[in-house]
Amino acid sequence: MSTLGITKLTCEYRSEPLGLGTTRPRFSWQLTSGRMHVLQSAYHLQVAGEEGDFDGDHLIWDTGVVDSDQSVLVEYAGAALQSGQHCSWRVKVWDQQGQESEWSDTSYFEMGLLRISDWSADWITPEPGMIDPQAEEEFILRKAFRVSKDVRKARIYATSLGFYELELNGERVGDWAFTPGWTSYRHRLQVQAYDVTDLIRSRADNAIGAALANGWYKGNLAWENHRNLFGDQRALLLQLHLEYADGSTEIIGSDPSWKASTGPVRMSEIYHGETYDARLEEGGWSQPGFDDADWAGVVKLDHAKDILVMQENEPVRVIQELKPVTVLRTPEGDTVLDMGQNMVGRMQMRLNLPAGTAITLKHAEVLDSRGNFYTGNLRKAKQSVTYICKGGGEETYEPHFSFQGFRYVKVEGWPDAEPLNPDSFTGRVMHTDMPQTGRFECSHELLNQLQHNIEWGQRGNFLDIPTDCPQRDERLGWTGDAQVFVRTAAFNFGVAPFFSKWLHDLKADQREDGGVPHVVPQVLDDNACSSAAWGDAAVICPWTIYLCYGDKRILEEQYDSMKAWVDHIRAQGDNEYLWNTGFHFGDWLALDAKEGSYVGATPRDLIATCFYAYSTSLFVKTAEVLGRTEDAAVYRQLYEKVAEAFLNEFVTPGGRLAAHTQTAMILPLMFGLVEGEVQRRMAATLAEYVKEQNHHLTTGFVGTPYLCHVLTENGYHDLAVKLAMQEDYPSWLYSVKQGATTIWEHWDGIKPDGSFWSDDMNSYNHYAFGAIGDWLYRAVAGLDLNEAEGPGYKRIRLRPRIDSALSYAKAALDSMYGMIRSEWSLADVDGDGDSRLASYEFEIPPNTTAEVELPGASIASTQVNGQPADQASGVLSAREDDGTLKLELGSGVYRVTVQQPSPALSGA
Repeated sequence: MSTLGITKLTCEYRSEPLGLGTTRPRFSWQLTSGRMHVLQSAYHLQVAGEEGDFDGDHLIWDTGVVDSDQSVLVEYAGAALQSGQHCSWRVKVWDQQGQESEWSDTSYFEMGLLRISDWSADWITPEPGMIDPQAEEEFILRKAFRVSKDVRKARIYATSLGFYELELNGERVGDWAFTPGWTSYRHRLQVQAYDVTDLIRSRADNAIGAALANGWYKGNLAWENHRNLFGDQRALLLQLHLEYADGSTEIIGSDPSWKASTGPVRMSEIYHGETYDARLEEGGWSQPGFDDADWAGVVKLDHAKDILVMQENEPVRVIQELKPVTVLRTPEGDTVLDMGQNMVGRMQMRLNLPAGTAITLKHAEVLDSRGNFYTGNLRKAKQSVTYICKGGGEETYEPHFSFQGFRYVKVEGWPDAEPLNPDSFTGRVMHTDMPQTGRFECSHELLNQLQHNIEWGQRGNFLDIPTDCPQRDERLGWTGDAQVFVRTAAFNFGVAPFFSKWLHDLKADQREDGGVPHVVPQVLDDNACSSAAWGDAAVICPWTIYLCYGDKRILEEQYDSMKAWVDHIRAQGDNEYLWNTGFHFGDWLALDAKEGSYVGATPRDLIATCFYAYSTSLFVKTAEVLGRTEDAAVYRQLYEKVAEAFLNEFVTPGGRLAAHTQTAMILPLMFGLVEGEVQRRMAATLAEYVKEQNHHLTTGFVGTPYLCHVLTENGYHDLAVKLAMQEDYPSWLYSVKQGATTIWEHWDGIKPDGSFWSDDMNSYNHYAFGAIGDWLYRAVAGLDLNEAEGPGYKRIRLRPRIDSALSYAKAALDSMYGMIRSEWSLADVDGDGDSRLASYEFEIPPNTTAEVELPGASIASTQVNGQPADQASGVLSAREDDGTLKLELGSGVYRVTVQQPSPALSGA
């Protein structure tokens, strides 16, 4: 029996996806084996029809045996796939020793609607006069129909202008929230596909119901009460495709035969919440037999269909539930539920109260210094949910079309005669349904809480787009926040589809001159674009996704956007190799800013030119990866000119930088703009600047993500460790000590005396400063990739730092190839402190290799799985290099022990 196996088959990153929009789907799989050092040498992949019959006429694509080690994102190259086509697929592999696996289990994928001509349905909206187009209340639509035959398969394809929820025969269709998602609605609108076979009643009457609310499309967005940014009318577009047992088909679509009314949702807005009057519910409205004689008609709406695209990323769902940890009675007399965690989503209530009882839930992130409910930082966002009971028994309710960012929930209107039972309330945590892939843990409990906060900050802000905050009247896709956090994000969760979708919108909203909006989708003024470190998301984000997932397609799809951004920068400055004009946010929220300013002291033209060089360098790498040799040569020369201009403009002949801030030192070091003695001098100066601040930072959005990386890579890891472990303001652990459960926007969002930073911009769930996570995973635990030799963790780099003032650290990543682990711990060997044992555990998935660096270790002092380091199974090579043991490992699990004198392990 072969020990070589195949598991975790995915198509376009998902297991058995429905409604694909790409005509060239990509297949991935993972290998399993009981042996050490297993590499794939060949694969054989087959795609067949729906029946899973891989013989004869049902076979659609057969690769034959392909001599290749590729097991990630293998692109379909068979006959053209058709709309709605359901396909099965399987794969078998061979390893480098010629061992052959069995065929994998069969997996499936199904195409969506690929052409405009596939749409026979109409956009529909209630007839004029039935509902005020500017109203905040929902409207509901229904269609009754007869199914005269036995149904074999049923699919709904739906989208809307505004949010929609569907019901079929009285049952909710799917569990997705806030559909159709937020895209650049002027250019792109997603369509969702649903398998409703089990909800259709064959040879019987049926009914479809749809509820629509304003959502991102026409609701309140950004500031100054802006509305109708994409349009002023909600509408539905839907097709139900029926395939009968006899092979015939039928399409039932949205058209003027539908009926319309208003529903129990009287107000629903992203920022403000929802009002629901249960007394207005019409029972059975989405079931056959309902009397809709007094409902209004609908009319066609003239709206484009050529902007339609099938769903590209995972949907927003309710991912988990939290119960209140306590019920508080505040000094002001309010009843407040404490959820114990700053979360994003909505509250579910179970009630049994008299008809007409109105219960209002108000949501906040923190309490003030006296313990009272605090909403000042919400600005104009109301975050208020009101439910009016219909009475007559237990009722269950949660908002449909709004989400809140909160830890605390104030309950108003609860009858004095009825005891409030906290078990009647449940927090429903919502975010894009991205799989969690990364874990980090260490011996420092505050750092573990910091990691918790980083993860929850990502959960709360990765809600269909990468938002800047989930609570106040903003919640926009700020490009700067996204690019500084993208590498951390790609460790903690699987975010390739999430960023691919968002980057498609960035490209769609990019100006003709290559300028990139500050927020994507663009809802601000047309001139709100092209700040350094914000617009650079156009290049940094796709390159990072390529690095972390080995996804070349994202580079292909974004290539023109990346190039346009670099060309845009080139056209900006007075000198084409310096970027010294235009608006820039600078080192946003840096602590060295002048009084009354949000912008740090680092010169903006220095920051801009550094990012000019960095984006150009990444574009050169992109061109090389894609084989665009001419572009690579042209833009390599541009990069060299920009780097030279930077040195001439900002660095003195003696190697002194013209600016004297931490961020000014960080950027040239991080982006490789200095080398040799200038690099050493600049790193030493940065170290002195940190020490002058009593081992604290002064950086903002631009410098903070790179600070610890730069210190570690330039020989000051001990200083980076001290920075990361500071507990007083300003530091990452200051907010942890203050009880934070997510990352704050400001280092001192709550001051030591309990007072607040300004109300005008003080989010307690703002993930950008959580980018420190990338340093914890890569530098402390040591789990990294080798960019040059194998993106996507095909070639793994493990460089654990036991000199990190910890007794243990561990990181694990469920990569595209499988689980990668890097763990280390320290123990006193003889109890007198003279000698310590460093223990490591590494896990390398099949079809990858790893390079391991162990400073202070030697071949003689190291054992691998109980064997000498150079003799153990799976160790491909072992060599010593300048006091560091370097191992080449194949796949497998390795337990490595190194006995060393304590001084080599004393760390920071």
